[in-house]
Amino acid sequence: LQLNTLPHLRTKQEVDDIIRNTIDKVLVMRFGKVEDDLVTIQHDDILARCERPLCKMATICLVDVDAVEEYVQYFDITLIPATIFFFNAVHMKVDYGCTPDNTKWIGAFKTKQDCIDLVEMIYRGAMRGKVIIKSPILVENVPKYTLIYKDI
Repeated sequence: LQLNTLPHLRTKQEVDDIIRNTIDKVLVMRFGKVEDDLVTIQHDDILARCERPLCKMATICLVDVDAVEEYVQYFDITLIPATIFFFNAVHMKVDYGCTPDNTKWIGAFKTKQDCIDLVEMIYRGAMRGKVIIKSPILVENVPKYTLIYKDI
């Protein structure tokens, strides 16, 4: 595992500021718990290894789900790690082809290249004014899960 040097956001104000102030770059925000979740640790390692190749088109940061409950509720983060993408303060959505939720990536990327390809596709689409992007990741590399709606 690579030593993780990605910025950690610990307050709602820090999250608000980075969303507002990241201009002409994809903002990749990983919501999770690092201490006790092996999938989050694996995901963070892949994100850290992608930081350098994506530095001209993306900013990657980590957010602890316990620190920013407002965002956890707003984005309905029940499964972790969850990765959410923004471009110029606009929440970018991705059609993964096989998951019921286009608002976030759930779980870890299978490979570093999957992460790079997805962020590059989001960047290119966002530069053309799109807010929903078709995922370049093979369907077999997308984590499968079932959404369970509470209190409905």
